[in-house]
Parts: sequence; structure tokens; C-alpha cells
Amino acid sequence: MSSLTKASLITALEKLGKWLDPKAAWAEKAISSAQRHNAWFTEAEIKKAIDAWHDALSAASLEQWFANIEIRTQPKKVGLILAGNIPFVGLHDIISVLATGNIALIKLSSSDDKLLPLLLQQLTEFEPALAAHIQFVERLTDFDAVIATGSNNSSRYFDYYFGKVPHIIRKNRNSVAVLTGRESKAELENLGRDIFDYFGLGCRNVAKLFVPKDYHFTTFFEAIEPYQPIIHHFKYNNNYDYNKSIYLVNGVPHLDNGFLLVKQDEGLASPLAVLYYEEYGTLQEIEEKIKQSSEQIQCVVAAKPLEINTGTIAFGQSQHPNLWDYADDINTIDFLQAL
Repeated sequence: MSSLTKASLITALEKLGKWLDPKAAWAEKAISSAQRHNAWFTEAEIKKAIDAWHDALSAASLEQWFANIEIRTQPKKVGLILAGNIPFVGLHDIISVLATGNIALIKLSSSDDKLLPLLLQQLTEFEPALAAHIQFVERLTDFDAVIATGSNNSSRYFDYYFGKVPHIIRKNRNSVAVLTGRESKAELENLGRDIFDYFGLGCRNVAKLFVPKDYHFTTFFEAIEPYQPIIHHFKYNNNYDYNKSIYLVNGVPHLDNGFLLVKQDEGLASPLAVLYYEEYGTLQEIEEKIKQSSEQIQCVVAAKPLEINTGTIAFGQSQHPNLWDYADDINTIDFLQAL
């Protein structure tokens, strides 16, 4: 197997980051193919994902991320079962396996099997030695470890099949936002990105708001009005209409601005086109709730700083993670290097 070096990997990934330009010639054809295959992968949403990865794979970020990474000389085979809810959602796991010198056995999601192969083909052109470290498979066999992402239901099957090897098994998670009532209109508009990017399908999308008691939603609704065109997407609109009908038929109290339903609910996982909210008395109450539900929460979004110790992400940034922002707070690199 060809040898990889930290310098060659950084160079190749940096080149990939620069190549990830939504205005580039390759992008138009790739976007057209992907959106014909998956109606959720619209041109606008794919371009958002391209931009996010363009930023994540900057030279400075790569140097910082690779600082504590060691390249394995005897690679392990790592099975990757990828999700397909948003464009490129499995790319971080793939890059992590490659960055540690391991071999990625990639089981693509049928929802996202057009874009990732194209990116990895380009990556191997930048660093041909990576070709021996990338394998697309229909079924995982002969693996040393597994990283699998799916639903709470599929995670039970993953536990059964992969429980005897080192593994990371990810279940459903959702993200929340904490409002104080002092947010500006601009901050709330940025929060709209956390709610509506990728139609709210990602685990890093905000599905619930914590708001102070007697919070008035008028400013919030005014601030998110620029996202109104989302209702014209037929699949999103179908979800909006369905949930609205359920609430109306059952007499469920809710707020409705014409493209988002806002419902008071203690749950974390709101249906698509619905945003849950829960009132609080003190920020300390919210911190305790977040701690109790930590295994169900991916991100906490808020204006900084909050008067609590819970780590937060700034409004508008939930879908722009850094390379070292690991899903479920499990350090993928540490896991891979410990194999």
C-alpha cells in the first residue's frame, strides 16, 4: 500500500477545499444529477454544503486539526455506514478515517450516492496514494471497526451486528436554541439559518427553542420572514400542510406564520416544518434540562455569552462546524487512533 504522510494529506485536503466552489464548472452538472436523484438536495442546499466544506478545509483549520493526528503505518479497515439526510453528511467520517491512515469501507446512503463519490475521486487525483484507502461497498465484511449513523431504530440493528468490534453508533439527535428575549432582529434572522438550512433535516438544525416566560414571538416571526420561500418546496410544503391539519383537527394550540408551525412542547424532536418551544424561568433551569437531555442534543445555539456553563454555538453557525466539532461529542480521531 502506498505510504501517506501528514503533509501530503493536508495538501490534498486543502486542494479539495479550494476545489469545492459552487461556481466551478463541475458543480453545475453534479448538482443537477444530485437533485434529480433526491428532491431534498436542491441547488441552493447543495451549494450551502459546498460552501461549508470549502470553509472547513482551509489551510489554517487543517493545520490545527492535524496537529495531534498520527498517520497509522499499519492501516485498519473501518466500515462506514453513512446517512443521507443532508449533502455530504458522511464526509467528515471519511476524511477522519483517511487522515489517520486507515482504510475507509464506505456504505453510501442511497439518498446521497452521487456527490460523495465525485468528491473522493477528485481527492484521489490530488493524492493518488489515497485510492488504496477508499473502497465503496454494498455490504460490510472484513472490517476492524465500524462507524454507523442512522435512526434510533436502526441503531439497535447496528448494535446487534457490530457490537463485538470497536464502534461508534450514532442515533437521532436534535439541536436547540436558547433565547433571552434580548436578541436583535439580525440575530434572530441568523437563527433562521439554523432552523431552515437543509430544510431542517440535519441533527445540527434547531428543532426547539427555550424562551423566557411570556415570550412574544412577533419579533421572531418578523426576523425569519426572509425564509418564507421554503414553503414553495413541495416536500416541505407537504409536511407543513400535514402537521397543520393534524393540529387544527385535534385543536392543538400552535402559532403559524404561513411556513412554520410553532408549538409549545417539552419534546426535542419536532416534526418537519414544526418548531417546538418551551418556556423557562432562569437560565440555570435550561442548563439543567440540557444536561439531562445531553444524549439527545447535538448543538446548543445562542447569542454569546450566556450566563451558564453550557457550550453554545453562535446564531447561524450550527451547520458550519469546524473539523474538530465531532458529532455526539465523540472524538472520531481519538477513536480511530486507539484501534
